[in-house]
Amino acid sequence: MVEWTDAELSAITCLWEKIYVAEIGAQALSRLLIVYPWLQRYFQVFGNLSTSAAIMRNPKVAKHGRTVMGGLENAVKNMDNIKQTYLHVEPDNFKVLSEIVTFCVASKFGPQVFAPDVQMTWQKFLAVVVSFWGNSSTIK
Repeated sequence: MVEWTDAELSAITCLWEKIYVAEIGAQALSRLLIVYPWLQRYFQVFGNLSTSAAIMRNPKVAKHGRTVMGGLENAVKNMDNIKQTYLHVEPDNFKVLSEIVTFCVASKFGPQVFAPDVQMTWQKFLAVVVSFWGNSSTIK
């Protein structure tokens, strides 16, 4: 069980309220598939992923990015019991995706909103999510 300070809970909640899930989800998953093209094998049913432009315009990529961010939203709403918010994502892949989500959030909001203390808390939160989701086989 992770202990969250009031400041950490507030930082995550306040940041999450600013995040437009559809936008960040689509950006993050698109970037993941562009930067790590070998992961495209998991998404062959999404159709054309042959170029960066095709990936960025692909509605199935955008929709799935929104789905993944919905899993994170569930974790934000249940920070006291993240292990019950499991989303079927391979832990190694989600770790990489979480880094890209962090990049997208930082790019969107800049240092005024995504200040170093907020980033530190955000990365702690994502590390906890990755850890619990990675150990999902032991909690089901």
